[in-house]
Amino acid sequence: MIQRIVARTGSGLPSRGMRPASSLQMNLPLCSPLRPTPTARFPPSNTLRATCSVSGSTKKNKVIVISGPTGAGKSRLALELAKVLDGEIVSADSVQVYRGLDVGSAKPSAWDRNEVPHHLIDILHPSDDYSAGQFFEDARRATEDVVGRGRVPVVAGGTGLYLRWYIYGKPDVPKASFEIAHEVCAELVELQNNKQWDAAVDLVVKAGDPNARFLPTNNWYRLRRSLEIIRSSGMPPSAFGVPYDSFRRHLDSRASHTSVVEHLPDANISLNPAKDLDYDFVCFFLTSPRIDLYRSIDLRCEDMLMETEGLLSEASWLLDIGLQPNMNSATRAIGYRQAMEYLLSCREQGGRSTPEEFHAFLSEFQKASRNFAKRQITWFRNELIYHWLDASRPFEEVINFICDAYHDQTGRLVVPDSLKMKKDTNGRQETYELKSYRAQVKLFCRDQDCNHVMNWIRSTQRR
Repeated sequence: MIQRIVARTGSGLPSRGMRPASSLQMNLPLCSPLRPTPTARFPPSNTLRATCSVSGSTKKNKVIVISGPTGAGKSRLALELAKVLDGEIVSADSVQVYRGLDVGSAKPSAWDRNEVPHHLIDILHPSDDYSAGQFFEDARRATEDVVGRGRVPVVAGGTGLYLRWYIYGKPDVPKASFEIAHEVCAELVELQNNKQWDAAVDLVVKAGDPNARFLPTNNWYRLRRSLEIIRSSGMPPSAFGVPYDSFRRHLDSRASHTSVVEHLPDANISLNPAKDLDYDFVCFFLTSPRIDLYRSIDLRCEDMLMETEGLLSEASWLLDIGLQPNMNSATRAIGYRQAMEYLLSCREQGGRSTPEEFHAFLSEFQKASRNFAKRQITWFRNELIYHWLDASRPFEEVINFICDAYHDQTGRLVVPDSLKMKKDTNGRQETYELKSYRAQVKLFCRDQDCNHVMNWIRSTQRR
């Protein structure tokens, strides 16, 4: 028997526990700043066991996956689930892997991490790159470690590609030898140092990967990896099959040979689309009505900037160690890129800024965060393995449902209507509200509300 969650004060799923702004008596979906606490990466192993034994009557180990858009409360939900189920959390966040990037990534607090073991947090320096392939190996190894201790893996995060590869597997692309990696680095390093992105793309296209033209600008890691694959195999990355694509084709084939679509997560009877995967994944996507989510995100952005030792201080540190906006994985992260660009402009002005410039930066930060949440929702809308849950529902109901789902043995999981979140917008009114949405500033309403930020910039950003 699992311990049931008793009712708590207030309704709705609580989010991360950052300090509430003094002017607002409410719980904000944010996380407290904490100083980086480096943890060692998982030691290398000779073999990475990617599957569990499923022969005979042996059952696959269950893994809970909690995802959702930024600001939806997935980390808090994962934390409470881990407490109830005696679990450990594996972070699937592409920014929380970096030491020192705490406030902007809404990293779990030191208190939370003492209560429940967390994996894949603070494992890299911000100058390092990190990829979905590296995450697959690290997260699968962490999962096996958790299972080996007899505990429940709870994977939580909103990085869609990381989770897709984690669940379905990564492409079997060759790993570059040291010699090839060194050769590729030598080919691209001068172009990167001179910021000649277009010339570098042309080089990789001529080498055999026309899709390099569609890479995000300045994503040097992916460009370098593409050239390594070409040099190692003679083929571009697109030549290697992606397990998720095979899964979708297989699922579509099954659907075309049956008169029902009961194998989809929202159906009343499930033919469990995860039965051919390495683990028994129980996946949930947590989100709120879009307008409510946007308001929460906007307030969260403001709160990250209220303390000068928060996001702005972390972005300043990135600049001080020689990184530039949009240079690598860490500096492309939403919040950090905008903050670094803003602080660079302040430094160019001799450590000065105006409230108007600060508000323009805040607006850009909020807009980028909302757009990111929209992209996350779009991405996971096409992921059939996820059950969508309404984050505005009472917390104890969501927890108890997921716990029941974890212990279910039938494979016929049905989300009750009271907890189900629709994947699409609800009619013309909501569509209109989304199109006409404008952020409402809560904490920086007046110019004097920015005074402490202006003073901090004057005292720290003169160069």
